[in-house]
Amino acid sequence: MKLLIRSAQIIDKKSPFNGQIKDILIEGKNIKSIGDKLDAGDAEVINADGLCVSAGWVDMRVASRDPGFEHKEDLTSVRAAASHGGFTEIVLLPNTEPVVHSKDTLNYIRQSGSGGLVKLHVAASVTRKAEGVDFTEMIDLHEAGAIAFTDGEHPVQNADLFLKTILYLQPLNALLMNRPEDRQLTLYGQMHEGLTSTLIGMKGIPSLAEEMMLNRDLKLLEYALEKSMYKSDSPALHVSLISTKRAVELIREAKKNGLPVSCDIAAHQVAFTDSDLIDFDTNLKVNPPFRSAEDVKAIREALADGTIDAIVSDHNPHDEESKNLEFDHADFGITGLETAFSLAFMYSGLSVEDIIEKFTSGPRRVLRLQDPLLEEGALANLTFFEKDTNWTFNKSFSKSKNTPFLGQELRGKVRGVVNNGKQEWYL
Repeated sequence: MKLLIRSAQIIDKKSPFNGQIKDILIEGKNIKSIGDKLDAGDAEVINADGLCVSAGWVDMRVASRDPGFEHKEDLTSVRAAASHGGFTEIVLLPNTEPVVHSKDTLNYIRQSGSGGLVKLHVAASVTRKAEGVDFTEMIDLHEAGAIAFTDGEHPVQNADLFLKTILYLQPLNALLMNRPEDRQLTLYGQMHEGLTSTLIGMKGIPSLAEEMMLNRDLKLLEYALEKSMYKSDSPALHVSLISTKRAVELIREAKKNGLPVSCDIAAHQVAFTDSDLIDFDTNLKVNPPFRSAEDVKAIREALADGTIDAIVSDHNPHDEESKNLEFDHADFGITGLETAFSLAFMYSGLSVEDIIEKFTSGPRRVLRLQDPLLEEGALANLTFFEKDTNWTFNKSFSKSKNTPFLGQELRGKVRGVVNNGKQEWYL
């Protein structure tokens, strides 16, 4: 591939060209030159006037459904949705059939995603079948290429398993990802426990279920590090999908005290509150649920002060039969790969530079991935986008359509991705 991109505004806090409009010449998989009025020669030319360019985006939390549930999403469709959303790398959860608890399943997914425009990273399960009972062979899975360990959609409930996992992973400098939820407290819950759940007669999911489990996890992390002789500058625990004001405060306090912990939020979490569920739209049924306005305000503040390290899509595809039914019978989750950037841009309150950081260097630091730089000689792993363009989300490239945003006007549009010597443009 030989490609010249003309007049793109570079958005990268680490780049000496940050904020400048430059030409970028790519040869093969690398950036050949960055400058003004570069000679195109025999290169394909893309006029990027009005476009911004950053390092390629990373999504830390994606459910692919392949293998086992390919009618909802497969590895081809999830890559298509990811590239249209601006993501050049995504982390797939292990909740497939079979669960990613063996090297065979891990290798099937990794090999399917090797060499493509969108790189697939695979998180392996902590326990066999993600059932929270017996450990997987974590050392073997780590050596086979698992980027992290998590039971994904099933929070680790057993304190002893959680503690031993931290201890097992420390010598490997490997990451444990866990979503804090006490399943006993959320049993039969449908939405955030509050005024709206009371008004419409729905069993609530209390904030306490998240906050109690997060407090437990942080205490166990602290205890494990006291027992361990291994130290690392990287987070040992990544807390997925925090959603409450108190959870934000717990993470902020833990970081202040030096605990190696990081966290993320789903992009849609700042777009709605629990009051938006008054009409029983099953596309708004997510877990963790949309919380109160006070919680959303706290999340925005935590994004701004750096308490929250990354923004994820929490892409969770479901077929029509899983969503088009009574609210209390519908599955949790919405698709999010194609809308994550727009939602962050519209609702987070962050500057575009800070949003890009939550999609690039933030998740890569947590995942121990090298940060691609916008400099000559570096790998060309790039995302192109427009900041202020309004667009209507009329077509989803996911197999599943369980999103409240189809047909809606959004702001901030992905226009192209370049990675691994390949390119796609949506001009």
